[in-house]
Amino acid sequence: MDVKTPEETGQEPGAEAGLQPFLHDSCITMHAPSFTASRPDGQLSHGADGFYHGERRALARLEISADRVLSAPVAGGLEGADRALFRTVLRGVAETTADPAVVLERRRTTAPGRLTESLRVLNSGRVPALIRLSVAAGTDLATMEQVKSGVPVASVAAEVEVTGSALVWAGDAVTVRLASSPAPTGIEAGARQGRLHYDIALAPGEDWKAELVCTAEDAEGEPFPAPATEGTPWRTPRLRSADRRFDDWLHQSHADLRRLLLADPDQREDVFLAAGAPWFATLFGRDSLWAARMLLPLGTDLAASTLRVLARRQGKKTDVRTQEQPGKILHEVRRAGLRLPGHSPALPPVYYGTVDATPLWITLLHDAWRWGLDPAEVEALLPHAESALAWMSDHGDADGDGFLEYIDESGRGLANQGWKDSGDSIRFRDGRLAEPPIALCEVQAYAYEAAHSGAALLRAFDRPGADRWEEWAARLKSRFHTAFWVEDDRGPYPAVALDRDKRPADAVTSGFGHLLGTGLLDYEESALLAKRLAGPDLDSGFGLRTLSSDSGGFNPLGYHIGSVWPHDTAIAVFGLTRAGFSEAATSLAAGLIRAAGAFDARLPELFGGYGTDAGRRPVPYPAACRPQAWAATSSVLVLQSLLGLSADVPNGTLTVASQVSADLRPLRASGLEIAGGPLEITVAADGTADVQAPAGLTVRVTP
Repeated sequence: MDVKTPEETGQEPGAEAGLQPFLHDSCITMHAPSFTASRPDGQLSHGADGFYHGERRALARLEISADRVLSAPVAGGLEGADRALFRTVLRGVAETTADPAVVLERRRTTAPGRLTESLRVLNSGRVPALIRLSVAAGTDLATMEQVKSGVPVASVAAEVEVTGSALVWAGDAVTVRLASSPAPTGIEAGARQGRLHYDIALAPGEDWKAELVCTAEDAEGEPFPAPATEGTPWRTPRLRSADRRFDDWLHQSHADLRRLLLADPDQREDVFLAAGAPWFATLFGRDSLWAARMLLPLGTDLAASTLRVLARRQGKKTDVRTQEQPGKILHEVRRAGLRLPGHSPALPPVYYGTVDATPLWITLLHDAWRWGLDPAEVEALLPHAESALAWMSDHGDADGDGFLEYIDESGRGLANQGWKDSGDSIRFRDGRLAEPPIALCEVQAYAYEAAHSGAALLRAFDRPGADRWEEWAARLKSRFHTAFWVEDDRGPYPAVALDRDKRPADAVTSGFGHLLGTGLLDYEESALLAKRLAGPDLDSGFGLRTLSSDSGGFNPLGYHIGSVWPHDTAIAVFGLTRAGFSEAATSLAAGLIRAAGAFDARLPELFGGYGTDAGRRPVPYPAACRPQAWAATSSVLVLQSLLGLSADVPNGTLTVASQVSADLRPLRASGLEIAGGPLEITVAADGTADVQAPAGLTVRVTP
């Protein structure tokens, strides 16, 4: 690999090579499978900045400046999920007073394979303005893996060519074209970089406009994943509450989710949500399943298509290298492999290294059925559900102890294969790392719920095996109580995992929230965990810390060892309401709403685990994806939880047990869906709920 200096690669001088680029101040516009990441002022200049298409950086640099003029960015940010607007004062130009006179406006739109920058220079001064505007553009055609590594790489592109009024770079995977309308005054090309020049003369009150269009043409045709067609497979939610931060969070989340949609090129009508930008803009089994489950109150179409996309790729054979096993649901699909730090070679493009996607697939099918998915669509997927159930006992429980566990037999894959999949995430209370095979506490809860969900489906559709899976779940519940529960000076609680020697790894974690409401715990056990989740060591005031601040190894900026993940907290809110602990649920929900307001309604993948006692705003995790699917869908799950929505369309009922706190009331939620029809719920200032649901459903409103 040809290592270049920061100056040669367009990196910011002094940038540290070999470090993952930070994103906390990036402005990211998204329309999967493309996105643009820039500085807050709109410049694409260093780090992870760029216009990306299909996990390849099409443009690494797009900087606009006025020759011999000091630029002063004054405003910039998102105008939607795929649009942004930036304004920069060109200081000293046409100024006769202390007031700025000339402003450069830069409007950005990102679309699949296309970046459009609409430029406007306006002279609001009283004298003419003469400006030479320059656009510097370049690319390295780096893969996402290369960008994330932080190591500057030599471009794999051919030398930039000038074609008419356009700059063109051609590589083996993608061809990039940057065109200008109108044509620039001058154009020049150097080694992998080019410049466009515009000589602009503006009388007082006049403006000048131009449009830059960058297109990325994929040499592979239409590989997986493919762009989704316009339209969304769910209703548009609308929320009006007493806290506009909640309303804005839901609104921005919906906009982001529309642009995270991708399609299966084998069946273009089947879509799913990409996990997040920039690092995970593809199919992830766990992420896509949780995101679809969280959106069920808006309709079942996304759940159905996500289930089909994953069923199409369900494991059929045993392959140590890919971790594929019969019945197993995959972890991720990428166009190329992914190299992990310290590992060689890369993960395969289709990788099955996940222990939880398979039970989550079963539960999503069950929950979609309960929300009104067409029984014919459910029935068509039941053979896949039976295969997934069989995987839990035949392969997921590798050593026959009755628990689902994982180990990377290849030595080249993910060391941890639950949602906390970083290598240092599973610990003992003193900070020691647990050694695999590892059985995670939340995965046992997923498996228990999946077994009961599968049994309900088998029985409802007159297929054999329901009794077997209910008995399997009962044995799991008994074993879990015996093997996982430990105790400290605050009382008993379940360990985060069992290690290779079946010792409980006794760290206190946010995993408690994933156990609640699944049926794995009784009421007394749930009450213990509800109290734990409300404690200051886990509840930061902005959401749940992944690891207790009292535990060894706690790091508020550790990926899974002290940070806050919105989806993790939302799952806890959901579990707490299902288990009957509304006070703890509403407190955690308030923390997420507080955090959403601090992040301009676009919650990131994760953020720092510093508490509200350490500052009024949450601290960004610098490399977090934003937008991120399950952080966005968390807004809907929190709304569902606070409204106390429980659907049972096969039996014709909908339960509404509002937990909406006084600071959110009055609240009106529309754009919801059940049984294919519209659902609207209003909670008055006094807490009473009014429900408008499709005819034929029995609505039970409980206090």
